Amino acid sequence: MKSMRKNRVLVKKKVKGVESKLLSKIAHRALEVLGLSKVELSIALVSDAQIKRLNKLYRNKDKPTDVLSFPIGEKVEDWLILGDIVISVDTAKRQAQEFGYSLEEELKRLLVHGLVHLLGYDHELGGEEEKKFFELEEFVLKGL
Repeated sequence: MKSMRKNRVLVKKKVKGVESKLLSKIAHRALEVLGLSKVELSIALVSDAQIKRLNKLYRNKDKPTDVLSFPIGEKVEDWLILGDIVISVDTAKRQAQEFGYSLEEELKRLLVHGLVHLLGYDHELGGEEEKKFFELEEFVLKGL
């Protein structure tokens, strides 16, 4: 029987070489693992240069990063607009090689990492918050 949960995922590609349907499928599954429905999420796949500009503008860090999350958290009609996840494909490729993962596996990890941030968790706070963040991240990754 098909799941009654329904979510909206928009993947915007600003770079070549990555299948947006794959990221959409992973995002839908992650939202399902979390038990979320009527959620809207946007994912942008960008270059290092593009994410570096965003990192400088929003975090005052003048360097590329792997993933940024921009929570919205607003209700529109019955839908929760969760926010935007921006992933640097250039950084993901380097990290995949460094960690011995496929690019697909690294993109999955970064997508889930960004999603956990959109849900309001922040590992950079340390302590119990960091523990909760990584426990939820691991829970979702295992469910994919």
